[in-house]
Amino acid sequence: MRKDLSGEDLSNTDLADVDLSEVDLTDADLTGAELSEADLSNADLTGAILTDADLSGVDLTGAILTDAELSEADLSSADLSGQDLSGEDLSDVNLTGAILTGVDLTGAILTDADLTEVDLTGAILTDTELSEADLSNADLSGQDLSGEDLSDVNLTGTELSEADLRRADLTDADLRWADLSGQDLSGEDLSDANLTGAELSEADLRRADLSGANLIGTDLSGANLTGADLTEGNLTGAELSDAELSEADLSESDLSDANLRDALNVPADMSP
Repeated sequence: MRKDLSGEDLSNTDLADVDLSEVDLTDADLTGAELSEADLSNADLTGAILTDADLSGVDLTGAILTDAELSEADLSSADLSGQDLSGEDLSDVNLTGAILTGVDLTGAILTDADLTEVDLTGAILTDTELSEADLSNADLSGQDLSGEDLSDVNLTGTELSEADLRRADLTDADLRWADLSGQDLSGEDLSDANLTGAELSEADLRRADLSGANLIGTDLSGANLTGADLTEGNLTGAELSDAELSEADLSESDLSDANLRDALNVPADMSP
């Protein structure tokens, strides 16, 4: 393979499994190209057009992606570890199972992107646009997501332990089976949130708005729910042992089969 393909029109070309390592592809047009399982390590893709390209399973370690256009590309299972994708438009991109450890996504647009089962440990997500993205079963442990817009994001089964979610917008987020243990969610608006089976043990939920939330089978053991609004919440089968419930509003909530063993300051009018 030639080492200089800069500016070439390679749109819709079949380059699957091809060794393109260290190739100069600056400003190349790879729209709709078939690049699955190709080796693009250390390739220069500055300004390349990769819209609708199939980059599944591609090795992009050490590649230069400055100003590359990746919208609607298939990057499932691709290795993007350590990449600088700051400011990139990755909306509608398929990143299922991709390796994004240590990636700089500062200011990147990931609206509607599929990030299912993606490893984002060590990634930089400052000012990243994640609204309506699918992050189910992704690893976001330890991430700074403070103030981030996570509205309508699918966080089903996502690992969020030790992540900073203070002031994050979680409106209509899907948090089923997510790991939020020990999280500081005090004052958060989680009204109508789906937290079925979520892990919220030892979480700080003081003054949080959980009205109408689905908390079926949720683990709230040891959680601080002081002053929390749980009106009309569904707490069927929830684990509330050792939870702090002083001044919590549980009016019209469903506590069928909830475990309140050793719960603290249970409201007098609370009737499981």
